[in-house]
Order: sequence, then structure tokens, then C-alpha cells
Amino acid sequence: MNKQSKSDQKPSIAKILIEDSKNFTRTLFSGQMKRPISRDFRELQEFYLTQEQRNRLSRMSKWRRWLPSGFWLIKAMILKLNPIRRVLFLLGIFFILKSNNDNINFPVLGGVILLFILMVELKDKLVAQSELHEGHAVQNALLPPKRPVVPGWDIWLHYEAANEVGGDLLDFQKMDEKRYRIALGDVADKGLKAALTMAKLHATLRALSLDTDSMANLITKTNRISCRDNLPTSFASLIYLEIEKQSGTVRFVNAGHPPPLIIGKNEVRELAKGEPGLGLTHNARYSEHRLQIKKGEQLLIYSDGVTEARNKTDELFGEERLLNLLKELGGLTSQETGERIIAHVVDFIKDAPRTDDLSLAIIRPV
Repeated sequence: MNKQSKSDQKPSIAKILIEDSKNFTRTLFSGQMKRPISRDFRELQEFYLTQEQRNRLSRMSKWRRWLPSGFWLIKAMILKLNPIRRVLFLLGIFFILKSNNDNINFPVLGGVILLFILMVELKDKLVAQSELHEGHAVQNALLPPKRPVVPGWDIWLHYEAANEVGGDLLDFQKMDEKRYRIALGDVADKGLKAALTMAKLHATLRALSLDTDSMANLITKTNRISCRDNLPTSFASLIYLEIEKQSGTVRFVNAGHPPPLIIGKNEVRELAKGEPGLGLTHNARYSEHRLQIKKGEQLLIYSDGVTEARNKTDELFGEERLLNLLKELGGLTSQETGERIIAHVVDFIKDAPRTDDLSLAIIRPV
């Protein structure tokens, strides 16, 4: 048997710990330690604390909030454990606080119990993380190219999930040699539930589009399927549009999504608001809108991950900030416009945790 090459060998635990210690020391003395710890603490509060508790903390001074915040976090963490691990955790804390006797080292026993709980909790997390990673890979495989090629059009598409898997839908489909369709949707939920709903919506649109020329009828049928099959609290918004090569004509249907925007020179126009979102009303009927985009103009479709992006003070990016930004972007390429929007959103939220998926579709005639 050939010896395993050095490049294939896994590093020893000692080398990993030494490297981690070096990185920790560099981060500590560079002054960058505070930012990730602060971000992690805010994410803990978002996950464990109720909205009422977070509101109460916001009304306290910086120093007064530490004690109740710590107590609520520990209490919520204990309640998140399953019953057996919860009892073991409390038993471990009790042993750590108990004095030794001649036969049993209680603090060490308590530490072993807590280490065991940490190991099984980490195992559960890694298993779930592995499954989400596979889901992430599937979602990436479904994503369209960032710069689809359509004669007569400049197109830029962007998708960024807030978590491992996302609930936004972004698709590009070539119907024939002349017609192309773009879908951008947002499932009203987060995590795995939203991702599965999004995948089902993606498959439904793809399947029905081959047999239905009318986009209004296509979205009407899709809505009926969503009402029939989705969970009662699950629904989605959607912009579904069609363009033809060498033409500035756009046809679209809006199912409860933020209205598309036309970006011109120093002006922004809002288009039709459309009908209800998918999965809300079984008998909803959808209509098709048509517009002509002039050269020098751009059509922007976006998910609410843009306008509802939040900074660490819980302030929204908002529609007004987006509209003011877009007035400065007339005349740019679709990619330049998209990258400017993303850069402004990233600069706005800084190190605040991402709360929603972010999707953009920008098209302009050339």
C-alpha cells in the first residue's frame, strides 16, 4: 500500500490549535475582536430572546442590560435543550459548584457532563449543517447565469441567501429562439421551509410554462396549485416577465411583489402593483402588463431583502433610500447598477446579521 502523501494527510490537532491561537492573538491585538463578538451576541439575542424582551433591553442603559440579558439567554438556552440534556446540564452545573470529597472530584465530573452535552449538541448541529449544505448546493445548481445572453439586451441577475438556504426565487428560461423569461419571487418565510416552497414554485413554473403561452393564465394556474398544496401560512410574491430579442418590449405579471422600477436619467418610475401573492386566494386571476423600455432606461426587479435590510440599530434601508440611490444610476450598465445597489446595502448594514435573502434582476435594451 502506498504511503499517503503529505498533502492528503490531515493536520494534527496540535497544529490546528497552535494556528488557532496565533489567529486569536492577531485578532485580539489588532482590535478586531470586538466586532465578531458583538455580532455573535446580537445574533444570540435575536435567536433566544422574545421581541418583548428585546424591547425591554432597548429601553435600558448599556450597563443595566447585562444582568437581565445574561439571565434570559441562559434560561432560554436551557429550555431549548431536550429534557434529558436539560437535567444533565443542571446536574453538571451542580457538580461544578459542589466541593470535592475523598472519593469523587465533583467539579471534574460536572465538567465531563457539560463536555458530553456540548459534544452531542455539536453533533446535531453538524448533521443539520451538512443537510443544509446539500440543500445549498441544489439551490446553486438551480440558479441562472449571472449574465444571461439575449441579443439586444443587457441583463444582470443576482441572488444572495441570508442563510445556508434561501427562500427567494430567481430563474431565467429560454422559451424559444425569440422569447426569454425571467422569474423573481420571494417566499414569505425563512430557512428550510421557504427553500422547499421556493423549489416547488420553481418546478411548477418550469413545467407549466412549456404548455401555456399566456403568462396571466400560467400564474393563475400556479396560484391554484399553491393554494391547493402549500401550507396555510405559506405564500409567495412573484414577478414573471418575458422579453424578446432585439426588442425593448417587456411583458410581465405581478403577483403581490414590490412593483418593478424603471430607472431613467435622474428619475425613477414605479410600475403596476399587480394582484395578490401566490397561495393566498384560490380564485385570484392575474393580468399581463406590457411596456416599452427606451434605450438609456433600465428595468429593476428586486426582493424585499433590499428595502428591508437592517443595520445594527434596527433601521431599515427602505424604499426612499433605494429610490434616491437609483436616481444617480441612470446611464450605467446593468452590472454597474446592480453592484452599486449591493454595495450601498452592504455599507448600510455593515456587521449587522443578515435577516432576509436579496435578489435583483436588472435589464436594459442595448
